Amino acid sequence: MTTAAAAPPTTSRRPLTRARAALLHLGISALVGAAAMALLFGLWYPPPYSAAIGAGRLALVLLGVNLVLGPLLTFVVFKPGKKGLAFDLWVIAALQMAALLYGLHAVAASRPVFVVAAVDRFELVAANDISDADLAAGSEAGFRERSWLGPRLASVSVPNDAKEYDHVQSLALAGLDLHQLPRYYRDYASNAAALRERARPLDALFEKNPAARPTVEAWLQAHGRNAADVTWLPLSARKKDIVMLLDKASGLTLDPLDVDAVW
Repeated sequence: MTTAAAAPPTTSRRPLTRARAALLHLGISALVGAAAMALLFGLWYPPPYSAAIGAGRLALVLLGVNLVLGPLLTFVVFKPGKKGLAFDLWVIAALQMAALLYGLHAVAASRPVFVVAAVDRFELVAANDISDADLAAGSEAGFRERSWLGPRLASVSVPNDAKEYDHVQSLALAGLDLHQLPRYYRDYASNAAALRERARPLDALFEKNPAARPTVEAWLQAHGRNAADVTWLPLSARKKDIVMLLDKASGLTLDPLDVDAVW
């Protein structure tokens, strides 16, 4: 007696519905968005500069467009077996990528490129705060290019020459300050002593902004520093002023902190 051979098992694949196609597109968009956020906050806008310059809002807009535009269009046009569906999906992907690249370009244009010590504060300088001509006139090679790996530290000094001083004053009246002119940039260490003299004790910060104490004390503990050995100066940016910590003895920078600099 012979027995019939068992039929091979069949595998059933769930059909790709409109909702599943949109969810799949959403997942891919989320991965691309995560990579974009890593680029923004890992290289271009490292914390706490991201908070000082208001990068969070830019990132939300960029991420929102990336997560909504493509999946929504896929949900609208997707229909199993539809003629020309592949072409429609390629067009959607191209539109989404174009929107993402445009957004990244706009965000990159305002990334912080210099942290400049100027008299009694630090200024966070964005890429589009400096013209190409002024950048090309930088005092040294490192000050003639816009950094892609976070802001570079520099300092500026008011010119001693009377004619040059008058020129700087006229530029300031036109809205162009020293920290936007790399030709006056100098290595920070060469001006650290002057900044050290103008720095303020942490108690002065706590007195005007008690909410800063937990963040500062957590930093002190993590770095094994005593409050008496650390001073601060404000770090001004587009969104808000934060705090730059300095070594009291040398005037060298330690770390920026995302606390409001009330001064």
